Amino acid sequence: MIIDLYKKFKSTFFEQINLVPELSIIVAISGGQDSICLIKLIEDIKKTKYILKVEYVYIDHQWKQDSKYHINHLINLINSFKQKISIYQIKSVTSSENKARTIRYQILTKHAFVYEYNTLITAHTNTDKIETFFQLLLRGSSLEGITSLNMCSQLNEKLYIFRPLIKASRLETACFCRNFSLPIWSDISNYNYSTYRNRIRYELIPYLCQFFGIQTIDNLSSFLSITHLENEYIKQNTLKLYLITRHNKYIALNYMIIKKQHNTIQIRILYIFFYHNFNIVLNKEIMYKILYYFNNNTNYIEIIKYHKIKVNLHFNWLYIN
Repeated sequence: MIIDLYKKFKSTFFEQINLVPELSIIVAISGGQDSICLIKLIEDIKKTKYILKVEYVYIDHQWKQDSKYHINHLINLINSFKQKISIYQIKSVTSSENKARTIRYQILTKHAFVYEYNTLITAHTNTDKIETFFQLLLRGSSLEGITSLNMCSQLNEKLYIFRPLIKASRLETACFCRNFSLPIWSDISNYNYSTYRNRIRYELIPYLCQFFGIQTIDNLSSFLSITHLENEYIKQNTLKLYLITRHNKYIALNYMIIKKQHNTIQIRILYIFFYHNFNIVLNKEIMYKILYYFNNNTNYIEIIKYHKIKVNLHFNWLYIN
């Protein structure tokens, strides 16, 4: 199992090195078994493959009373590898998982920009991928949402997010840490059942494996891989159509071409249009109101006022003024 984990890590890591040859990375760590495993793997691979620079970053949400000791534990661990670690402490404590995640990524992205790193690495495993799938599914997320946790994606023009353990399970990282006697920090908040992720991890997934077979996790992983490929195909075709239908001078779309497409493509093009031009994410009510006029009118009409902009239809064009 240890050898398999090394192979999985090296194969995914070398793919990222080929994508970004001059690799400079920040590694988001927590002190749990997955991030401790990741630290050991990165430090080992540095001996065989050139990496421009590495820095570890820990973000303290102040959820734990022993956070001071947790931070000292991480500092001592990273110092033992003679590496650099940065600690951020969030002053406004939040119990919302979504809000905490948003704050974390804002901090990590800004840190990467200020100190000129091109890759952000996290310790997400395949187990995290399954848990995230259930979380987003229960929130009514889209196809884009439930397939968002992948090995590599681009956050912006200068920063990639890379998850080299995404093909490994928590069982594999646990065995790896035990084999090397790595110092894992036991986080009591992981056992708080008021948190949705913990309920999914300790109740829902074990229940599914017990009553539907241990192959359930592999089947879900296969489903997410297939769904991700299909979603990427839809995204690429949507982007091509968006580039074809947008006006080359004004903020406008040729809706007479778009209305011939499936409703899914229409929605995605509108999302791209408003986010690209105004950094606005349309809510469902506004989206379906635009689509109604989009598909049922050819005459001039002012559809709606939204965020101080006016959405209009005129001849073949949907445009903004």
